[in-house]
Amino acid sequence: MSDADLSEILRSAGDMTVSVHAGNDSSGPSVRTPITMANSYHLPPEPETADWSGTEQLFYTRNTGANQVALQDKLAVLEGGEDAVVLASGVAALHAVFFTFLSTGDHVVVSDVTYEATWKLWSDLMPTKYGIEATFVDVTDPDSVRAAIRPTTKMVVTEAIANPTTKVADIAALAVIAHDAGLLLMVDSTFTPPPLYRPLADGADLVVHSLTKYINGHGDAMGGAVIGAGELIGQIKRQAMVDVGGVISPFNAWLIARGSITLPLRLAQHQATAETLAHMLADDERIAYVTYPGLPDHPQHHLARRQFGGRGFGGMMAFAVDGDPGTQNRFVSHLKVITSAVSLGHDETLIVHVGTDGPRVAAYPEPFRTYGHLRFSVGLEDADDLAADLRQALDATFA
Repeated sequence: MSDADLSEILRSAGDMTVSVHAGNDSSGPSVRTPITMANSYHLPPEPETADWSGTEQLFYTRNTGANQVALQDKLAVLEGGEDAVVLASGVAALHAVFFTFLSTGDHVVVSDVTYEATWKLWSDLMPTKYGIEATFVDVTDPDSVRAAIRPTTKMVVTEAIANPTTKVADIAALAVIAHDAGLLLMVDSTFTPPPLYRPLADGADLVVHSLTKYINGHGDAMGGAVIGAGELIGQIKRQAMVDVGGVISPFNAWLIARGSITLPLRLAQHQATAETLAHMLADDERIAYVTYPGLPDHPQHHLARRQFGGRGFGGMMAFAVDGDPGTQNRFVSHLKVITSAVSLGHDETLIVHVGTDGPRVAAYPEPFRTYGHLRFSVGLEDADDLAADLRQALDATFA
């Protein structure tokens, strides 16, 4: 079967078929795309005619590498975009979007609850280093989003499910607001990888993923990606990738492509176990609160049901035990199966205690500001074992 024939099939294939076959280069003797650990490729016979900033021809890995191309092709199909660019980390992907499409004097509207690095970029680095201003708003309030738009606004920045509060943004509604004003809408969808959600289908212009998390899924490689229309992604490749140089290594690209093959299977397990544990924690009187979009009392539960189309609510939640920061730390110290570590979307379940200090916490709802929170990334262990670990840690904490 030719690559063209397979590409046609993949346009209407199921999620698991796409995850297995998209982006795989089997034109050589191997069945799967091999690792090409090279920083240079053979030049054409007349190299003086080459575009040294080009991204289409393989000649230098800062411009484009074979494993990068394979991963980009896979991600574009998985996310339903025309093209993708893969970079060294999720933060490199965020910076690539901002560097490419914003200039001094521009303004952006940013969700008031975001990943720490996004918050720092817009509360400090972008304004002070580039003279680009940001207004932080509650993206669940359409009137606040509209009111924040200025003549100099160029972009709306949000997360599909906010890190760490799990606030859910209505992407279709934000797309209408952004496009009515002639703005780009960028969605960080790290908490909601396909097939759970595809923001492009709801009108987002650019989707960012930290590939380090769910798409890789094994906690052993870092990467980031931006997916969207070919014309937009082409600009990012030519500017932020080639001339800033935050490229992904061939080995990391290969590892992430390998990990992504099982993404639909892993995501189903993450979500099923997360929903079970969220209900268990919510029913325990020793737990101060749980925020998880799958719980009926979550503020955006009905939006999540509609937006994610019954495909789940993700594998991330935040909760706190009933007590002070020392109590949270004692609880974590008693866990035996669950690992205290940063990151998320790994095969192992991860938990991290975050306190109540810091300027961005002011935007968090109660009871986050009172208790802090435990960010909880549910892994692939048996649900019964994770539940037992949580219960024994609670028993030991409150003994």
